[in-house]
Amino acid sequence: MLRGSLFFCLLLVSSLSWSQEIQIRKTDQKIVIDGLLNDQAWSTADSADHFMQQFPADTSLANSQTVAKILYDDQFVYISGKMYNLEKDRSYFTPSLRRDFFGDAVDSFSVIFDTFQDETNGFIFGINPYGVRREGLLTNGGTGREGFSLDWDNKWYGEAVRHPEGYWTAEMAIPLKTLRFNEGQSQWNINFYRVDSEKAEKSTWTPISVNFSIINLANLNKANWEEPTTKTGANVSFIPYVAAGLQKNYQEGQESESNFDIGFDLKYAVTPGLNLDLTVNPDFSQVEVDQQVTNLDRFEIFFPERRQFFLENADLFSNYGIRGNRPFFSRRIGITKDESTGQNMQTTIPYGARLSGKLNDNLRLGVLNMQDSRDETIGAPAYNYSMFSLQQKVLDRSNISLFGINKQTFLSDDEYDEANYSAWNRTFGADFNFQSANNEWNGKAFYHHSFDQEQTKNPFTTGFSLSYNSTHWSINGFSQIIGAGYNPQVGFVRRVNLQQLAQTSRYRIFPKKGPIQSHGPGFDFDLKGNSDIGFLDWDINLLYDITWKSSAKFSSRLRREYVYLTNDFDPSGSGGLRLPAGSDYSYNLIIARYESDRRKKFSYNLSTRSGGYYNGTRLNLEGSLQFRYQPLGFTSLNFAYNRIRLPAPYSDSNLFLIGPRFDFTFTKKLFWTTFIQYNSQIENVNINSRLQWRFAPVSDIFIVYTDNYLATNDDGFIDFGASKSRALVFKMTYWLNF
Repeated sequence: MLRGSLFFCLLLVSSLSWSQEIQIRKTDQKIVIDGLLNDQAWSTADSADHFMQQFPADTSLANSQTVAKILYDDQFVYISGKMYNLEKDRSYFTPSLRRDFFGDAVDSFSVIFDTFQDETNGFIFGINPYGVRREGLLTNGGTGREGFSLDWDNKWYGEAVRHPEGYWTAEMAIPLKTLRFNEGQSQWNINFYRVDSEKAEKSTWTPISVNFSIINLANLNKANWEEPTTKTGANVSFIPYVAAGLQKNYQEGQESESNFDIGFDLKYAVTPGLNLDLTVNPDFSQVEVDQQVTNLDRFEIFFPERRQFFLENADLFSNYGIRGNRPFFSRRIGITKDESTGQNMQTTIPYGARLSGKLNDNLRLGVLNMQDSRDETIGAPAYNYSMFSLQQKVLDRSNISLFGINKQTFLSDDEYDEANYSAWNRTFGADFNFQSANNEWNGKAFYHHSFDQEQTKNPFTTGFSLSYNSTHWSINGFSQIIGAGYNPQVGFVRRVNLQQLAQTSRYRIFPKKGPIQSHGPGFDFDLKGNSDIGFLDWDINLLYDITWKSSAKFSSRLRREYVYLTNDFDPSGSGGLRLPAGSDYSYNLIIARYESDRRKKFSYNLSTRSGGYYNGTRLNLEGSLQFRYQPLGFTSLNFAYNRIRLPAPYSDSNLFLIGPRFDFTFTKKLFWTTFIQYNSQIENVNINSRLQWRFAPVSDIFIVYTDNYLATNDDGFIDFGASKSRALVFKMTYWLNF
């Protein structure tokens, strides 16, 4: 009887919190951002409490409770959090003192703003018990792999304090100029959430079902402004940089070269919801290098965009189509392909401009124009890249989007190699993006058409996707057609002349007792073909997934796979004899991955893709080992091993990729990262070492050292005295607000 009464009370309290709203009250009292919560102003603020557990279950109040508060003045929105622990004497988990921490097990307190209340796009600001901050952008309703980006940086303030009495506190001051919103708004959508590493618990103020992401924007609570929002005056950010470098290519026998560059970015808020970004002579030398992979794929490998200029409102440009079939891929800008060798060459960008954001509550606009430079050594012209994008909201959370992309040179035919490089290329299209009000149903339908100087057959792509997500079931599928003549030169399309149908179904069981949070089986298939050949590839999979309450995860699939080669291909990845075009292969393999409890000082993940492989076998083991010396950083080792055995006369191979990483965060402002990558496939050792000093908010000094060596010499060892190429770069950026 007592247990039933307690359960009823919990349900009553939690149901009341579901419908709660919070008042954003104005203050004229000074708030010192020191994390202590002892300013008199906080006693006047409205509170958000009674946080609900979201992981490992979503049916009870959180064990570790949180109280959040919010205030504002003419310049800032202020957030505070008081995070209670179950035990007084405990440690907190953080991977390092580096900004933009990430991970389900990292202790943190975060606030989410959906300023336009479209339940599709938002901002996230978070802080951990050591005062380390992060900020990010949410798109696509906060769902999917591309729904959350921490690469966006902006200026705001925050501090945290750990208290021996059994709680920690945090304060944030977020400039209104940092956020995008409309004037005259009386409400925003808002949520607060917390990750507690002590019990691997995630909790939220707005209850969110365990089957959804904790950053889901579909059903946030309301925040009521005491006075309607107003424009905060001129909102201009000027970010100049100066860079100098020294590099030498030993392999080509070139003399050392030095360079000196200056440039700037400028951000101007045309309206509180519409932003203009300008860049002049941008330099991206401080951007962290891509993690290398062993390339055993027949098609191009996708690497995400990390350059700051392209990130805000990036979904307006980059989310058309589906993964593996995007009409716009910003990493094409500033890269020219040497058609004689197939190698990508970096080019300079003299200038660029982006106008993006909200025109009104329901209409978003994106316009981009960028110019790159010609490369006379390979006969490549300078291209101008432009794109427009319009996104009109329909229904509750859906939209219809239209775009146009143009790539064009303004040089005359005799100024570049017109046999290998086209004068122009254009792509136009439309997408319908559907999200149900409760977020259970999500889908997309699209049609895109490319135009070239020469007429091609079937220069289009079309497709649709649909997914259903409930507590126990996750079902998604998609189908697409990519015509043989479809050629979006500014996009990313893995293959053309393709018809594809794919579907994945999973069922999840939630045990009431024991260490397992959820587990369950699944079924998956992916069929690819075309009308000329029939089936090109297909695979059928039996799945099983397990998630532990500790946050450890295991996934596996038993696969039957079929491959038809449309071109000659060497599956050994070693430059050996190629399998002939027109041959086909069927085989069985196993795919599995395990991620350990990230809260431990030593953690790891292991994966394999082993079994049949074309006309032979493949033994694959990949993973990462990490040791954390909290809070100063971590050392990790990424590795990949592929043992490929093919019948004579085809080549066997043993491919190694080893990448130790040393990440030291001496303070919250001084970081040193060294990343070493040994890749036996391309016989290269790469060293990238980056020292970063954040001497002011979003203002940095970088010193970056890069070296490449031949992987093995005549004795079979790395010769560190014989560098292939070497570079040293200094860069300073400074963020000024006007």
